[in-house]
Amino acid sequence: MRRQSAGSRYLTHRSQNTRSVAELVIGELLLLLRGVPEANAKAHRGVWNKLAAGSFEARGKKLGIIGYGHIGTQLGILAESLGMYVYFYDIENKLPLGNATQVQHLSDLLNMSDVVSLHVPENPSTKNMMGAKEISLMKPGSLLINASRGTVVDIPALCDALASKHLAGAAIDVFPTEPATNSDPFTSPLCEFDNVLLTPHIGGSTQEAQENIGLEVAGKLIKYF
Repeated sequence: MRRQSAGSRYLTHRSQNTRSVAELVIGELLLLLRGVPEANAKAHRGVWNKLAAGSFEARGKKLGIIGYGHIGTQLGILAESLGMYVYFYDIENKLPLGNATQVQHLSDLLNMSDVVSLHVPENPSTKNMMGAKEISLMKPGSLLINASRGTVVDIPALCDALASKHLAGAAIDVFPTEPATNSDPFTSPLCEFDNVLLTPHIGGSTQEAQENIGLEVAGKLIKYF
């Protein structure tokens, strides 16, 4: 618990939704590798599109994790259980879990990864850290997943990469601007792409995560008072 201006306090919780976010990313990763988003969208429009081309197993693929904190490490463990090779980039030297390998340069991680997943905080240094230049460095036909913060990805640059088919797909759970309530409309230029999974910032929105957060907050309040 920390002091703010006017004598107020605030609580932080950093790890209670870790598993929920990591599981969402794994689910999105599997769906994208199999081309499910596009096949699903076409089926809803009455188009039967049964193809093996462009559909891949996770086993043997390279997952690049940007930001190796609570969520990044948990994601790496889950990905390894699927037979994926896990690499990560972080501004600090981190102790790898399992067989994960730290990559010293972001460009190298982008070049080599079949799937790139973002797990960084929101701050000036991460704003649009995945812009046109960085996305162009990604492996052709690779996938981008953002379940961190909405300002991390340059959305117009991502749209360009999808339109040119440089990227095979993406999954975006967070956006630069999000509706204030569930009653407000949602718009994004990404809505036009069948090969993009769009979710309403639900990475940590599981009953288990919310219960764990409630227990943690209650425990901290008891200790404080």
